[in-house]
Amino acid sequence: MVKKNIWQKNNRVFYVIGSLEVGGAERHVAQIAVRLKKRGWEPEVFVLTPGGPLTRLLNDAKVPIHGVTLPTWVSRLFKNKRLQARVGLMLTSVALIYTMWFRRPAVVHFFLPAAYVVGGLASLFTRVPARIMSRRSLNNYQAAHPFFAKIERYLHPRMTLVCGNSRAVVDELVREGISEQRLRLIYNGIDLPPYDHSLDLDAIRAEFEVPDDALVFVVVANLIPYKGHADLIKALAKIKDELPEPWSVLCIGRDDGIGADLQQQANSHGIGPNIRFLGSRSDVPTFLRLADIGVLCSHEEGFSNAVLEGMAAGLPMVVTDVGGNAEAVLDGVTGYVVPAHSPEHLAGALLKVALDDGRALMGDKGRERVREKFSMNACIDAYEALYREVGAQLR
Repeated sequence: MVKKNIWQKNNRVFYVIGSLEVGGAERHVAQIAVRLKKRGWEPEVFVLTPGGPLTRLLNDAKVPIHGVTLPTWVSRLFKNKRLQARVGLMLTSVALIYTMWFRRPAVVHFFLPAAYVVGGLASLFTRVPARIMSRRSLNNYQAAHPFFAKIERYLHPRMTLVCGNSRAVVDELVREGISEQRLRLIYNGIDLPPYDHSLDLDAIRAEFEVPDDALVFVVVANLIPYKGHADLIKALAKIKDELPEPWSVLCIGRDDGIGADLQQQANSHGIGPNIRFLGSRSDVPTFLRLADIGVLCSHEEGFSNAVLEGMAAGLPMVVTDVGGNAEAVLDGVTGYVVPAHSPEHLAGALLKVALDDGRALMGDKGRERVREKFSMNACIDAYEALYREVGAQLR
């Protein structure tokens, strides 16, 4: 009876996520929270590590944000960093339990493994009517964290529903013991307007010192080993003498510690001047619009927003066959799908599309595919249907 009353009295959706830094999952949560707010829902966000650039987006939309900043007395009292982290985790867990009790959401929705483990366990001490977990990557991370993998499997049957953002992710969840009846597939969605308005591309190329006649590749991925930048450098080194001159690669994404090594690798292959690491950017659509070819050469993915963004900008995409990449890119139609960890195959696909006079048509087909299947409106519709389905189950 309590669950029924809570659901009928509010439509509050409580999201739990690790941070509000600029990442695919973080941007996704911020975007759906803002859109649902406009549609009359009451989204709120609990962040395990408060702060981050996306905080402003939620604040501007008046979406409440909760979280705990580690008090200064903790660092003064506990000098050991590991002990500080444990105290911080305890305080965060207590705050999360209290917030869920106090705010009384109709549904709590966990995104990413850390939020699932911490938030999922915390939610068991509350009277939350419904729990949903969304996984947005393959479960490769579990090999390095077997204890947390056990916690996830403990939590799985305690979720009302579980979501994956690609068929590859959903299939892995089935193998982890979740029944098909409790699994839902919700693809990522892309806001299309940023890719529709006209831009003075010549002026933008001049601003960033990109020659008007340059062939431009663009990669939107944080500098993390599994994103495959090293494979891309090796692939480009193989075809550097066959690519039309001049050519350039724009790498957009936060440096998580390997940027200097990647630059050194590029220099050693004689292509250092061709590759530019631009760091994290808030104007990604602009760089996608001035590019000619999009690339994502990850070793693992769930379902990449970067691929959809490149397609929305009208770029033919060259991607690795991991996660949901092949569900987005139609091989030979909107781009090319190649094996991961294979600079040879990557090089062949990059050269093929670079020398293809009809690559703009591939980009046009990719843009149309995003409009039909991967728009943000379609994504928000799916989340609304998900929450209404949960509500119906609780009545």
